[in-house]
Amino acid sequence: MKLIALITAAALLVPATASAQAPLREYEGEVVSINREAKRFRLHDCERGTVRVHVNRNTRWERIDRLAGLRVGMRRVEAKVRRVDGRWVAREVEISGGGGEHGGCSR
Repeated sequence: MKLIALITAAALLVPATASAQAPLREYEGEVVSINREAKRFRLHDCERGTVRVHVNRNTRWERIDRLAGLRVGMRRVEAKVRRVDGRWVAREVEISGGGGEHGGCSR
């Protein structure tokens, strides 16, 4: 009887821990600075402020030649990020097609 209760409790815990990932968040704006050695850049989103975005080998790039193709002052850069160990890590970085919900910055 105790064995059945233990198996049932373990089965209930496994799906909860497997799906406990931070949700993706989306930032869009202008590249403020780039640190290629540390594999990160800062992106100013006029609605959410400036955020530091880390990239890794799993980051997917669209219409940008990886971190080498990123330039300070580039606008409409969109980063889909997830919080990992206290850092915003990019899952995807791309030049926005302009169809997003962000309004223009008044900068």
